[in-house]
Amino acid sequence: MGTSNRLRLAVVRESTLGTTPTTPRMRTARITGESLAFTQDFVDSDELRSDRMLGDPIKVMSSSAGSINFELSYPPDNYPESDFIRSAMYSTWVNTPTFDNDAIADSVVTDAGTTTDTYVVASGGAAVKANHLVRATGFTNSANNQIFKVASSTATTVVGSSLSLTAETAPPAGAKLKVVGFQGDSGDITATSTGLGSTSLDFTTLGLAVGQWIKIGGSAAGDKFATAVLNDWVRITAIAATALTVDNRPSGWTTDAGTSKTIKVWVGDYIRNGTTQTSFSIEKGSLDQTVPTYIVSTGMVVDSYDLSLSSKNKITGTVAFMGMGGSQGTTALDASPDAVSTGQVMAANANVGRLADAGSQLTSPNWAKELKFSIKNNNRQLEAVDSASPVGINSGECSVTGTIDTYFGDNALLTKFYAGTSSSLSSRVSKNSQALIWTFPHITYKGGGNPQASGKNVDLMLSLDWSATIDTTTNCQVQLDRFDWFE
Repeated sequence: MGTSNRLRLAVVRESTLGTTPTTPRMRTARITGESLAFTQDFVDSDELRSDRMLGDPIKVMSSSAGSINFELSYPPDNYPESDFIRSAMYSTWVNTPTFDNDAIADSVVTDAGTTTDTYVVASGGAAVKANHLVRATGFTNSANNQIFKVASSTATTVVGSSLSLTAETAPPAGAKLKVVGFQGDSGDITATSTGLGSTSLDFTTLGLAVGQWIKIGGSAAGDKFATAVLNDWVRITAIAATALTVDNRPSGWTTDAGTSKTIKVWVGDYIRNGTTQTSFSIEKGSLDQTVPTYIVSTGMVVDSYDLSLSSKNKITGTVAFMGMGGSQGTTALDASPDAVSTGQVMAANANVGRLADAGSQLTSPNWAKELKFSIKNNNRQLEAVDSASPVGINSGECSVTGTIDTYFGDNALLTKFYAGTSSSLSSRVSKNSQALIWTFPHITYKGGGNPQASGKNVDLMLSLDWSATIDTTTNCQVQLDRFDWFE
């Protein structure tokens, strides 16, 4: 008998909408529940029969749809949690230079330490620039797992300085190099009135983008500004060779020469809503059956992605799919799908580092108690009279809406609502030196706004509905930054 505790959900990205790749490499998804269904649609005959009987039902269509529920954890690249966001955004991730053996030893990262201070990669090494910070993980020799500043690179090498590497001629399946930031030389990076400055480091060479978030400062005293308030999260608004202009600067931001400091700055991947469709084949396996049954839904595209950050609760979400065809049988698409990702579940309060309106943290007297949002793609199944299942998925408008509940401490947010003043929202969640930042750069509060006293001893709350519209600076309505590592 099948039970929910033995259900396995495995996912593979499709190259062609509705077509499962040949011998697919499936990855196991993390879920708390699901309603995925490969359905068969029938109609009854309208024929008149003198015996008052009904003939066999007539099959007219089969299709796939449904949703999964989840608890938020860090979404590593190419895992289902990351790919579902990719599909919801109708876009692709813009990743920092990454070299990942991804379960195949000695494939992308092919050597460490045989040549002094050098990691060898199959290709693409020139994307790593001098002064980038690279995080090396998954190597057999612990000395090779470290964060280092890049001295130089070529198409096939990434070189540091005084790294004390141990020779590994065939790095294992888990070996990975990823750019996680950049670091200035001693005294080079400064804090200016509008952001960061430099003398020799050229910020335009580092792959940064306007609208991207950065985290300033490392954990060691020599790698961060002496002025503590400067070692915080900010968002880039302009990039010049020797100047980064930023907003969302913390209260008390000031200048600092960074004397004798080798300032570290952390950067991540990001994704913005766009027009590129991503689809999946999703397989449900009932593993506790004597002969497991596998139900496959194909052409599954995310129709909506919902997330809820509520006080004293886990951060939870729902992904709803619209799909095409499917099948069922007793043979898995992949007998040994990849295991689930390992990031710990994130929660409100403990892991939400900042929730901001118009670049300023919502704090006294209008603390935020809840933020919910939905990214909806308004997808439609396309039907052809000569096909027994939908033949395509068309997208509609990208609709990004949400609600925010705050204590009604003063009329600052209420004034914005009544005036129809445009604003922005952002929320940062971090755990175990990894972070996610959701940004809605141009929003309008357009509903709610009625604090009410429902009885005695009740805090007045302000609940506002909002919607996001295009931000002309970043050309998006929603952006997600993910930091694989920060200090």
